Amino acid sequence: MKPLSVNIQKSMVDFQITGLSLASIDQGRICSAECFGLLEAGTDKMVKRNTIFSACSISKFVASMLVMILADQGILDLDEDVNEKLTSWKVPDHEFNNKKKVTVRNLLCHQSGVLDPPDSFTERISMTDSPETAELLAGMTPYCKAPIELKYEPWSEFRYSDAGYSIIQLVIEDAAGIPFTKLVHDHIFHPLNMSDSTFDLPASSLEKRNFSCGHSKSGDLVKRKYPVYPFPAASGLWTTPADLALLVIELMNAIKGESSLKLSAEKAMEVIESQGCKEWSGLGVFLDHNQKGIEISSLGWGAGFQCMLVAYPFLEKGLVIMTNTDTGVHQLEGIIGEIYREWVVNF
Repeated sequence: MKPLSVNIQKSMVDFQITGLSLASIDQGRICSAECFGLLEAGTDKMVKRNTIFSACSISKFVASMLVMILADQGILDLDEDVNEKLTSWKVPDHEFNNKKKVTVRNLLCHQSGVLDPPDSFTERISMTDSPETAELLAGMTPYCKAPIELKYEPWSEFRYSDAGYSIIQLVIEDAAGIPFTKLVHDHIFHPLNMSDSTFDLPASSLEKRNFSCGHSKSGDLVKRKYPVYPFPAASGLWTTPADLALLVIELMNAIKGESSLKLSAEKAMEVIESQGCKEWSGLGVFLDHNQKGIEISSLGWGAGFQCMLVAYPFLEKGLVIMTNTDTGVHQLEGIIGEIYREWVVNF
């Protein structure tokens, strides 16, 4: 793979990016990890390989991989009515689900009939506030003030939904009887040695030394420095590009029948296959079919952070870029898009 020719440090100035970290994959292994800038504006704290960023919605890719592992174990059925597994909350009956039911599969690909209410699924109000998922879905918290219910028939439309992934989290917890975050640690983080990945922000300043602060497009620190989303499966992950690259490599290996997590090739392939009414919608990832083959991607964008994961599973190539700045424009219109285009042209 050719080295990236884009001048990242100059682009960071142009796009007002405080800190950036990336990892690239070639031949099914991490071939480079580069770090630039500061993890907190106004300090001399430099971004390093183990600097941890908020992954925001890339959390959904991790959730999808856990779902497939649990499906292989028979704990979950992707095509079963989720109400068969849910015990602490149920998807309300509605005319929209008389014929087609809400399933883990259509939740994973945002075609379940669930919509996020306006002004919902925002960052944590206080560091001690941790809403129960069942209460969240029932509309009993400040993060989602309206009860979640179907707004269209399952499989008829694509509507991106954090609520959908909160339902997935609850299905997993009700079916397994174990917290989602522990399942991810035990089934993914620990066996893959993703030691810089967590859903729990440390309480003390000393323990936060490897955590990046979030910044606005003007370069100012965001409120409370470390925005936390108390919806782990939807957007709660904190991690590094190198750790995410390990999970991408695991997916590539699983497709070849060489999984370290005992994920079957059949289930790994389902992740990157078109689902439902949109050919570009996979399970926890988005798809593009171009002259180089199948490209999968996952984007994260939240208060103070932006990131992107992209891979060509059959070419065993990939790229993960994370920044600690919300530029106010889509990833492909900013520095992430600039680096991505340079990478995809030259590998």
